[in-house]
Formats: sequence, structure tokens, C-alpha cells
Amino acid sequence: MCARRIHFLGLFIALVASTELAQSTEVFPSRPITLIVPFAAGGPNDVLGRIVTDHMAKTLGQSIIIENVSGAGGTIGSGRAAKAAPDGYTMVSGNLGSHGASYAYYPKLGYEPNSFSGVGMVAGTPNFIAVRKDLAFSNLSQFVTALRERPDKFTAGHAGNGSNGNLVCLLFMATAGVKFQLVPYRGSGPAMNDLIGGQIDAMCDSAPTIVPQAQAKSINVLAVAQSNRLPALPLVLTAAESGLPGFDVMGWNAFFVPAGTPTPTIQRLNRALLEALHNDEVKKRIEEIGAILPSAEQESPTWLDAFVRDEIVKWRDVVKNANAATTP
Repeated sequence: MCARRIHFLGLFIALVASTELAQSTEVFPSRPITLIVPFAAGGPNDVLGRIVTDHMAKTLGQSIIIENVSGAGGTIGSGRAAKAAPDGYTMVSGNLGSHGASYAYYPKLGYEPNSFSGVGMVAGTPNFIAVRKDLAFSNLSQFVTALRERPDKFTAGHAGNGSNGNLVCLLFMATAGVKFQLVPYRGSGPAMNDLIGGQIDAMCDSAPTIVPQAQAKSINVLAVAQSNRLPALPLVLTAAESGLPGFDVMGWNAFFVPAGTPTPTIQRLNRALLEALHNDEVKKRIEEIGAILPSAEQESPTWLDAFVRDEIVKWRDVVKNANAATTP
């Protein structure tokens, strides 16, 4: 009897050991991956995420499912991602709002700066000021004059409080000494729809949202907020050329995973991301929407982690100076 029990106990131990060994040697990924996009479909994070993950899925041999979880400037979806299992099967597409300024804008968040580890930078996203097509401003200077003459008459949409677009609007108002009524949306896509439809007067947002509509002549783009003109829209003046040299802000988009994700898993995801970004067709699609590919220095997860720490400090000061922090 004892011998039989010992025999079965030995079999049980062997089974448990073999199961643990199989789990420890499991090749990542062995099932589909989810990319949480914390904004509505059609915005920069969504567009760039779909372009890049199409190729990443082929490299990884598993599908990547896009899940749009919008609201509160990207912080709702980011909060969900922070609570996911740190196993590499959940990524989140972050930007300077959700992973940079949100810590200053929202005193109470469901995540902290150390809640995430970087996978890699996806693209830089130049920012713009655009107005609805029927507003006859030919440059940013004319719009600034109109804003000064008629304070609070004009409305400007953005992707949600604390979002990239919201921050661009705040920086524009602070730099130009003007004010318009800010209208938050649950993402850039819905805001752009209302700009085209004439429900709002202006919009602050980045290249993946602005460039396609500008090329389609659906909106009137007044200026790009960087030192050089954008090749995708070569006729659009820089803010400096329009008399507003201090209005210079580069957005960005990057992939993150929950903190605690194993380093080999992060490295695997990073390699798949880089293969996508180095693919000629992917590069072409990214450049066509006005986004800027990361440099070789900007490709590593460790660089991204350090960059985000700097962005948090930078935007804390911007939000404070703009007096934009929400009430706790």
C-alpha cells in the first residue's frame, strides 16, 4: 500500500515538474497579444498602432488585437494596461499626454510612472493648429489677432483633458497670450469629425490626425509647432514663421508593457517593433502621415524609459504654468 502511494506521489511530482518546465520554456508569444489604444479609433495612437502591429504580428507569428479604451485623455485605457498581467500579452500605446503630462494634470491616477516599462518609441508626431475650412485665416498670425480681438468666441477641440492635443492648445494659448474655449473629446477622431462638420472652430493635434485631412483639403491648417516645415505639408508655415517662435512642441507615440514584464519578453517585442519600423512599406506609411521615425539612439527600451522620466518633469512645469491641473 505504501509503495503504491509512493509511486503515485512520484508520478504527481513528476507531472507538476514537467508542467512547470513547460511553462518556463514556453516560447513567447504563444497566443494573441492585445494592444490597448487609450483613445477612440482614428486618432494618432490608433493609426500608428495599426500600421506597426500589422507587421509586428507577422514577425511574432501571433495576431495583435487592437482594443480602443478611450476617456480622460488616455488615462482610463492606460490604467487598465497598468493592471494587466506583466507577461507581454498586453501592451499600451502611450503618448506625451497619457504617459508624460497626465501625472501633473490628474492628481489621482490609477497608475504611476513606474507602472510601465518601455518597449520602444514608435514615432515622433509633429503638432499643428488647424481651423475649419470656412474660416478664412491664411496664417496663424491672423488667427491670433482674431482671438485677441474676440476672446472666448472661438472653440478648439482636442482628444481629452490631459491629452497631447489639450497640451498643445494650452501651450499655444500661453505662448500667444490668447484664449479660446476648449472642448474635450474621447479621442482625436471624434474631434476631427466635428471640425470637418463645423461644430468646432479649431483643433490642436498631431500629424497622423491632421495631415490626411489637410491633404484632402477638408480643413485649414495654419501652422506646425516645430522649427522646420513638415515634408508631408511643405506649404504649411512653422509657428516661428508665423510670428510665434516659442510655440514648438513635438509629440510622440510609444509602446509600453506593465512593470515587471520579463526583460527577454520586452526585448522580443522591441525586436519585432524595430523590424516593423525598418520595413520600407511601414516607413513609407508612417512618413506619409507626417510622423517621424525614431533615430537609432531612440530605439531601445532603456532610452524610452529615461525619455519618459524627462517628459514627466517637463510637462509638470507646463501644466503648472498654464494653471490647468484638475481639482483633486
